[in-house]
Amino acid sequence: MKCVQVGNMSNGRFSHLLRGVWLLWQAVFVAGTGSKLWEVPTASFTSSSNLSESLQDCEYRHLQDRVSITADIPPRLDGTWVSTRCEVRPGPEFITRSYTFHPSRHFTALQHYYTDSSCEAPAYSLMIRGKLRLRQASWITRGGTEAEHHLSKVGIVVHSLAAKQRLSSRLPSSCVGLTLSRVVPGKLYELYNTRAGRGCLSALGFSMMEMGLIRVETQHHSHGGKIQELLLGDIHTDWTQRTDYRPTGYQQPLQNAMHHLHPCPVCALVYRSSEHRPPVLPRSPAAPLSLAGRWVSQRCETRPNVLFLTRDFTLDPDQHAWEGIYRHYSDPACSQPTFTLRASGHYAQGNPSAKVSGATEFVFKVTEVRITAMEGQTAKLLNGTRPGRCGLAGCWEIGVEQDLTPTDGCNLLGIKLPHKEYELFKPELDHRKHPLLFTGERPTDGTSPDRPQRRPTSFQAPMVLCSGFPRRYGSGFNNKQVQLATSGTGRLVQLVLLVLGSVLCSRFCVY
Repeated sequence: MKCVQVGNMSNGRFSHLLRGVWLLWQAVFVAGTGSKLWEVPTASFTSSSNLSESLQDCEYRHLQDRVSITADIPPRLDGTWVSTRCEVRPGPEFITRSYTFHPSRHFTALQHYYTDSSCEAPAYSLMIRGKLRLRQASWITRGGTEAEHHLSKVGIVVHSLAAKQRLSSRLPSSCVGLTLSRVVPGKLYELYNTRAGRGCLSALGFSMMEMGLIRVETQHHSHGGKIQELLLGDIHTDWTQRTDYRPTGYQQPLQNAMHHLHPCPVCALVYRSSEHRPPVLPRSPAAPLSLAGRWVSQRCETRPNVLFLTRDFTLDPDQHAWEGIYRHYSDPACSQPTFTLRASGHYAQGNPSAKVSGATEFVFKVTEVRITAMEGQTAKLLNGTRPGRCGLAGCWEIGVEQDLTPTDGCNLLGIKLPHKEYELFKPELDHRKHPLLFTGERPTDGTSPDRPQRRPTSFQAPMVLCSGFPRRYGSGFNNKQVQLATSGTGRLVQLVLLVLGSVLCSRFCVY
């Protein structure tokens, strides 16, 4: 058959496609969840740190070191887990966390909230007590474990008069034993118990729904040391949805207080903290906003709605050009590829962010997208699209890249060209003083930040600088043959994962 490009056709309605995929997902999975625990394979998996081709030629030696990663299902939670940096949640909120899990299944969680993105000015702390019950391996987010939590008490300590005034505009006039007009900074007040106080938690936007999805990973290093990380469910980017949202992705991980990266001064400060003594993080030297070079994922990343991927991002400030390679997988070890997306375009730097100190606003324009099907079901799925809607109809082959620009994107994958997005970037240095780049968190509901008011207020996992020498950009990219890695999952399961993940991904899964 000869492949001929046909004329463009208009995109179908995104909502109809989403509903169709969701019904297919329910037909395959929901009936199978049942009441039995651990109905999917429970053995721990082992993978290597070189999760994608994007990491294999990184110049930094610590990225080249081979690290064995294991994850047990069900996870082992006993111990204390702490933040490794000042965390930025949607809103924005600035927070550090210290969670302790006991063999009795009870937990104690400390959340410290700040007024600044460096976590130097504590506003208030929450002391949370409750009980956790692990349920079953997640059918939606492979490698994760579903859990239920029950809160018994939540207490609050306000750390300043200014924080008290800010809280007074958000909380009801009386919350259980807390009357804001009588609050004394530094004293613990009850905010919630099993009998009352739910309205006070909602007014704060507080929820522990993050405990609905849990994963523990252990990194075994060649020198004999290990690092343990606790990944809890993601926080919805829409404030109005966060208290009821059941997570399908993860936040930035906490690390085990006994097995964390070294050096980690933040870990020690958070571990020794209490509700009365919140950690005041040391001021870090401002990292210069130097974008030139190649930035890559440090791990297999998990996004809401069944997405596992690695990112490989190159920026050329001289030409204001960028290219992103996003390798998608069907498993949490990023070992079973489904498709690779290569996007490019131009960008413009804006003003420093008024909401997140140290961050800068950007506008990215996507003008070209290419897709490579990495397994048979993906190629078959793309070949089933109508002519003119997703590259050359009937011409998708495994390992062969196709240009979506002539068809203005791909309706099936939710890609529309050209496309503009409003972004937020923040540079930092890691514990070894190597440059990191934080880019804006994608909207949980799969929409696109295509206008200024939708610009992110929180960040994805940071990428590390792999090379300081940017590529040169031409008018297009050469087609490349990509080696196929076979998938071990069922063909129908993988088909549903691909479609659901791609559709619920933002209109561009490229940042």
